Amino acid sequence: MKLSQIKSILKTVEAVNFTLPNGTSVPEHFHVTEVGLITKNFIDCGGTVRKETVVNFQLWDANDFEHRLKPQKLINIIELSEKVLGIEDFEIEVEYQDTTIGKYELDFDGSDFVLLNKQTACLAQEQCGNPIEKQKVRLSDRTDEPCCAPDGNCC
Repeated sequence: MKLSQIKSILKTVEAVNFTLPNGTSVPEHFHVTEVGLITKNFIDCGGTVRKETVVNFQLWDANDFEHRLKPQKLINIIELSEKVLGIEDFEIEVEYQDTTIGKYELDFDGSDFVLLNKQTACLAQEQCGNPIEKQKVRLSDRTDEPCCAPDGNCC
């Protein structure tokens, strides 16, 4: 979800709720402690230089059980961050601490914001030798590794 999308959604909802990937809710007394701009410059395993930029929201579960973040308050925080940090319409990444700090993608199901598990992947599969799709091979059809034959004495 991009920053412009969350701002549009916040204008239509009465409450800001987040649901974790396992279906449980982030406690309703959470705080958004950071809205930031994260730029990651890196080289993938194939040697290609890459750059990723995301808007980061950090959610924090505080002990002030009466706290409720209203949609307009979150819009104000986002707009201040855009102005001060020069944030553009990037994808949103959400940090939330469960057993460790997790990073999530963001979606909306019509009533709640949904945190989606992020996945890693090889970005240079064609260069580093990882097959894009796992090849299915019958071991009985293989002739390139004779030691794996029943009488090959490899065990």
